[in-house]
Amino acid sequence: MLGWVVILVLLGAGGAAADRWLRRRSQNWLQLTRGSWQMEIQDPDHYRWRGHLQWINPSPRFEVMIPECTVQTRLLSRHDLSGITVETRLISRHPEAPARADGYWLSCIIKTRQRVGLEVTLDITGADLQGLQAAWVQIDYVTYGPAGWLPRQQHIVLPLIFPDPARTIMSKRTPWAEILLIHTHLLCHLDDPVAVIKRYAQAHALPGDIVVFGETPVAIMQGRWRHPQQIQPGWWARRLCGFFLPTSSLATACGLQSLIDVVGWPRVVGAFLVGAVAKLLGQPGVFYRLAGEQAALIDDVTGTLPPYDRFVVLGPNRPQTVVEEIQEQTGLAAAIVDVNDLKAVRILATTPDVDRALLTRVLVDNPAGNADEQTPLMLIRPMSPEPTVPSAVSISDADDSTAPPPGMEDAGDPHGGWRPG
Repeated sequence: MLGWVVILVLLGAGGAAADRWLRRRSQNWLQLTRGSWQMEIQDPDHYRWRGHLQWINPSPRFEVMIPECTVQTRLLSRHDLSGITVETRLISRHPEAPARADGYWLSCIIKTRQRVGLEVTLDITGADLQGLQAAWVQIDYVTYGPAGWLPRQQHIVLPLIFPDPARTIMSKRTPWAEILLIHTHLLCHLDDPVAVIKRYAQAHALPGDIVVFGETPVAIMQGRWRHPQQIQPGWWARRLCGFFLPTSSLATACGLQSLIDVVGWPRVVGAFLVGAVAKLLGQPGVFYRLAGEQAALIDDVTGTLPPYDRFVVLGPNRPQTVVEEIQEQTGLAAAIVDVNDLKAVRILATTPDVDRALLTRVLVDNPAGNADEQTPLMLIRPMSPEPTVPSAVSISDADDSTAPPPGMEDAGDPHGGWRPG
């Protein structure tokens, strides 16, 4: 019996190794970065974003051709988009295949270890653009090389409106703390946590406050999101994903492959086998402990707000480093958390001065919401203990001092005061 187990393990390992080798051989290594972007025009009737991206061919052996490249943009708004137009343009910065005036993409070659620029302009015009939220830019291109003709994509999300930092606060109270929910623009790869806190939260913070970021917004700012078309599920992902609960982000081949890409198939397969045995013995959750923190943090399609609901979003990278940078540059205690409507609170990282037990009590009801509230940031203000009421105080005075706090206190319309930033 033991011999058959060994044989099956060896066959599985061999099959996975062969699958990995074939998948690596079946791709062209060319990459297109999301690049750096600047908003050059921000008038009430005209917005212009300009992006500087790069083609990168890391291969030391193979050249890759780009025979096709197009760009399309979708606008996000809570209002009707009639009368608003979008014009996009690709400008090749290839030294041997410059951009043509007629917009035709001239096929080009990216040589080994070469970097070549690509410029994208996005012009949005209309009578009133202040109701727009964001632009979702999709660049479709084809790589042609050792792996054949392979369609590829790159996705960029650009904010188009920015809330007034003075009018983006909603307040909730619990018996332990006041919670300031902070509305922001739609975060993207151009943002970083420290800059967002300085822009929207620091002016509202008091000594002793804890600034709290959701884990998904931090991951989005780090660029840790991919469209399912950019993920190539392997043998293990396609076969094991069906064993997870339908509500799990690992219940799809692309979701599970995202985890395999991060931690490797041996760890995922090992955790799956041990976890299956443990579950039969009445110990659920072993897989997630063995597979690593990312296993519980991946958000599959529909897992976050538009347009990121079309993508697989990983958990953040180096969360402890992020909170330390926040405290160093803002002076605020900081935490990164994963909270949902099932009263599950996972604290990924905190600065040393954060009371984790208090944080869990305050966040257990998910005050920031789990839909498209767009409040990725919170200030937690611990409540001072109520003073003991002296026996000489009258009943009426005591009643006034112990009146229950309001359930919700609006300190500004979260959607009011929006303007181009």
